[in-house]
Amino acid sequence: MAKRVFLVVLDSFGVGYEPDADKFGDVGANTLASIAKDPAFHTPNLRRMGLFDLDGVDCGEKADKVLGSYARLQEASNGKDTTIGHWEIAGVESERALPTYPNGFPPEVIAEYERLTGRKVLCNRTYSGTEVLKDYGEEHMKTGALIVYTSADSVFQVAAHEEVVPLEQLYEYCQMARDMLQGEHGVGRVIARPFVGGCAADFKRTSHRHDYSLKPPAKTMLDYLKAAGRDVIGVGKIYDIFDGEGVTETIRTSDNTEGIQVMLDLADRDFEGLAFINLVDFDMVYGHRRNISGYAAAATEFDQGLGKMLEKLRPDDLLIVTADHGCDPGYTKTTDHTREYVPMLVAGQNVKENNGLGTILGFGAIGQTVCSYLGVPAQLDGQDLSEKILK
Repeated sequence: MAKRVFLVVLDSFGVGYEPDADKFGDVGANTLASIAKDPAFHTPNLRRMGLFDLDGVDCGEKADKVLGSYARLQEASNGKDTTIGHWEIAGVESERALPTYPNGFPPEVIAEYERLTGRKVLCNRTYSGTEVLKDYGEEHMKTGALIVYTSADSVFQVAAHEEVVPLEQLYEYCQMARDMLQGEHGVGRVIARPFVGGCAADFKRTSHRHDYSLKPPAKTMLDYLKAAGRDVIGVGKIYDIFDGEGVTETIRTSDNTEGIQVMLDLADRDFEGLAFINLVDFDMVYGHRRNISGYAAAATEFDQGLGKMLEKLRPDDLLIVTADHGCDPGYTKTTDHTREYVPMLVAGQNVKENNGLGTILGFGAIGQTVCSYLGVPAQLDGQDLSEKILK
């Protein structure tokens, strides 16, 4: 029977701040602890997979017996963003942090962007994605100028009303920005942020967001698997994060609910290789907006889908649940990501039960282990945990 791996990234589902969190301003952050105390939080299946048995986790109820293997992973890369986190999961560590712009982009960068697009730029500041529409949306509609803003992440975001700048044109403008922002100003992602509405009171971002990422600096798990003839199915924003490198099929989703359903549908489908699934609402909708109850409810929704997924696993399937960084909705010093450990919860008939592996340095242990399990030799950053995890 063909081997399949389902790798699910709960985007920003951290489990406690890391030892170097002081360098990132995140001492005390703990995404799991913040949401576990909310009445909306109910995750019996994550509990069965060992979430509350992880090193350092002192919330929730430990499992009587964990149905698989589990570990707490510490990030080795210099960063706490989506791009670097996913690259490291896929076996490529980053020594250099991606550039951020707390005071906006340099004048020469904006001037060049205005020249390329033929449009003026509004804002050029660090801003909330919803507040920026309230403050600059009406001026954008009057003038046609593009709303360019950033955040604490390494991002260059371009917002435009869908009736003022058609989607395809906005995407073209974002590709221009991606081609321009390389080297010194090589931000992790350029993000198209289309919106609709008639005035500041009712502007709303649409689901037509599109990310333009840097290409990974080295071969990732995805590249090795694709080269070996394995399927690499990217669900959600996986294609965008890796700029398509190593992806053989893309299934885009609009929210967590759709992503969970795609995961369940793929479990019923024949393929050989990897289904790499990102559930972004944890981060984008609840983490950055510091919405504890919403985040807790999203965890509960995923857990319900997880219960169904565990029942669907075939004898040679591997299910791995992890995260790429933290974004503690209870940490109000910033609305940024938080430098946190992440879980690695592994289940499958071939996986050792009740098997705690402690704390492991490097998210890349996931990528190396996935390649090993699928029989694909790979030279990645991260240790192969196959012998420790598999029966």
